[in-house]
Order: sequence, then C-alpha cells, then structure tokens
Amino acid sequence: MARHAMSSMDAAWLHMDGPAHPAVVNGLVLTAKPLDAEALGYVLRNRLLHFDRFRQRVVEPALGLGLPQWEDVEDIDLDDHLHLLALPHTPRSTAADRERALAHLVADIASQPLPRDRPLWQAHLIDRGRSGAAFMLRYHHCIGDGLAMMNVAGALFDPAAHSLRWGPPPPLAVAPPPSPLAIVFEALQHPQQGLHAAEQVMDGAQVLLHDLLIPPDPPSPMKGEFGVRQAVAWSSGVELSDIKDVAWPFHATVNDVLVACVAGALRHYLKHRGIDLRHRTLRAVVPVNLRPAEHRGQLSNEFGLALLALPIEEDNPVQRVTLTQERMAQLKHSTEPVAMQWLCKLLGHGPKPLQDQVQALLGSKASVVLSNLAGPRQRLYLAGRAVDRLMFWVPHPGDTLGMGLSLLSYRGQITLGVMADAQLVPDPQWIADAFVHELEALIARYHSAVNRREHTEPGHSPAR
Repeated sequence: MARHAMSSMDAAWLHMDGPAHPAVVNGLVLTAKPLDAEALGYVLRNRLLHFDRFRQRVVEPALGLGLPQWEDVEDIDLDDHLHLLALPHTPRSTAADRERALAHLVADIASQPLPRDRPLWQAHLIDRGRSGAAFMLRYHHCIGDGLAMMNVAGALFDPAAHSLRWGPPPPLAVAPPPSPLAIVFEALQHPQQGLHAAEQVMDGAQVLLHDLLIPPDPPSPMKGEFGVRQAVAWSSGVELSDIKDVAWPFHATVNDVLVACVAGALRHYLKHRGIDLRHRTLRAVVPVNLRPAEHRGQLSNEFGLALLALPIEEDNPVQRVTLTQERMAQLKHSTEPVAMQWLCKLLGHGPKPLQDQVQALLGSKASVVLSNLAGPRQRLYLAGRAVDRLMFWVPHPGDTLGMGLSLLSYRGQITLGVMADAQLVPDPQWIADAFVHELEALIARYHSAVNRREHTEPGHSPAR
C-alpha cells in the first residue's frame, strides 16, 4: 500500500496525545428529526471518504526516529468507524433529562482514544428519542486544523433538504510537506522574504524565551492531577447580533467580547470553587491562524499558538472587555504564534519523549485551551435533515491543560463548548451557563444605556 510523507506540523499534533486526554477534536450535530442510518452512511462513504486523510492510517517510523507516514487503506469497512447508539428512553423523561443523558454519553465517547490501526476518525449516530438525533464526528488533530475541517464539513452538509448530492464533493487538496531543496530554492528566489522570516524567527525566539521564564499557572480546578474521563457541556445559543451591539461602543471585535465573557465565567467558577483570585493568573493557549491564502482548503495544520492572560482578576465586566481588547491587540501584533509554529515543526521531527518534555514545560504556563471558529451563516442539512445546532470541543492534550473551551457560530448564534478533565471539573455545565449569563448581562447593560440615551436625547438613535 502506498505511503505518503507527513508534515512535521501534523506530526507534532499526532504526538501531542497525553496519557489521559488525546489530541482529538469532537464535533456534534443536533437534528430535531431522526437521521436515517443508511443515508448518513452514504454521505460518509461518498463524501468524507473522498478525502485522502480519512482513508489513510498513520505508520510510525522505526525506533521513533523521523517523520510518520500516511498509509493508504483499501476497502475501508464503514462499520469500523460508524457506530449506532441510542439514549435510554423513559416515558417521563424531559428534554432536559435527554440533554443531560446526551452530555454524559458524549463525554464517555470523548474519553476514548482513537484506534491507531485504522484511519484516525470515528462517527456516532445517536438516537435521542423524541428530541431527534445527534451525529458526533471525531478526528485526530493531525488530520487538519479547524479551518481545514470547516471545508470538510462543507462537503458533508447540504444547503437544502432536497438537495442531497449523490456525487462526490469537489476535490480538497492535501498539503504536501515542502522538501528541503524547495525551501532553499524559494529562499534564493526571494531573499527579502527570507530576511523577513529570519527576523521573525529571532523576534519569536525572544518571545519563546520569555514564555519559558514566566512562572507557571498555579494549581486550580483547571490545573492539577488528571483522571481518566472527560466531562462535557455546551451553552444555549446567544444571538450574534446582540454581541455585535455590545462590541460596538468599545470599538471591539465580537471575539474580544466572547473571550471577556469566557474569562468572566471562569472567574465566577473559580470563586464558586473557593479560589482566592488575588494575584492569580489563568492563561489560555489560543490558536492563531497562519494559513496562507494559497493553502486555503488544504487538509493540514497551519496555525500558531499564543499565551493569553485572561482577566479573571477584574470584577467589573465592562473592564474585562477593555482588558481583553488590549491583550488581544498585543497578541495580534506578536511574533509568538509564528515562533510557536516553528517550534512545533521542529519538535515534529524529533522523538515523542522530547516533545513531551517541551510540551509539559510550555503547557505549565497555561491552564486551558481557547478556540473560536466562525461557522456557517445559513441553515444546513445532513442526510436530508435540518441541522438545529452545531458545536465542537477543542482538545486539551498532554497532562497540564485541564480544559478546552470552544466557540462556534451557526445561523447567527454563538455556542460555547466546554470539555474538561472530569476529576478536576466535574460540572462544566456551570461554566457554560455562566458564560451565557455574562453575555446576557452585557447585552442588558448595552440596551439600558441606549434606552437612557434615547430618553435624554429625544429623536437620537445611536450611529452604527
């Protein structure tokens, strides 16, 4: 069977699996009506398996030296990847009961590693009884980052109920790793770009040195000894238009407001757990997109990482937005993401034990992973059924980061997904609910301020 070289960045993510929590992304689709297993199987067989990475398994190099390879798998048995499940049905169960049962089942599934003897993905079709169905897709992060997988999602979904495409989707490019000769040739052709890249590397090296010297995040409910199980939760949806209203007076982005509200939710949770917030840090590892335009649509990992100090020390929610805006602006102008990307590429070439040591050192400086993706704006359909909710859970791999927080927009609403080590955070729904309360409080403040202004200035409406 044919084998193909894995890029060093993808190899780095392959090896980020921790003893308890693997680097696996989990996505969930909710429909109000049942999903037909045969129709879903057809979609997976003719669309998902159209992409090479979902038909290839990983082969590690001998003695763990060198880059892994992708090996083509012939005649994939879909039964090895698609699993049919059902929530327990009781006559008196409420919608809230079924949602709690679904969260428990999703956590059980997310706690399992992916078998390494087959392509690194899994799908679960879950019968939710009177609530409809759920479709859970799991894939290893080495296959691609969030932006790459949004393109894969675009091939799985349809824009209308009766537009189920029976043919394969358009081909999606797979990024081949550049050869050393190609890198040298590119540098000789564009020496100015090479000098600029060298400056970025030097600046990034200083940032990395700074990251290594800062004190670790202290132990907390998000940072401590891991168990063996995940706990998951998701928030109710919040209207994106309302969040834009809140962001406008600050001249902030929607992302600034969302991150500030995540920080507020974590602040309230830490206080709920009896943590003294004075002189306490809680940093998030934040993915930063570095994908060049010409690589858009390719299955690969092309992003960097940065450390973001969440303003949990600030009690005032308005001030939290301001502080978040300032810190996010610093991050946008930092060379840290580029430096982290180069470090990951370098570690991808080395043995996993070396990567584990560096990962543990850098991971000690933070407590959570925080990711945000812009999802589809219009309603989508899966195997002929309307998709009501979309959400995902970013992994928190290794043995130092206790929680992953994932923001995703769909049809004009934002949902927060929370996945945490169940031994550290057994009640992640508390955080998801607190996030919504933070947003609703800011939205209420905004509308109250607008109403007061309109009352004192008749005929005035705020310029947008």
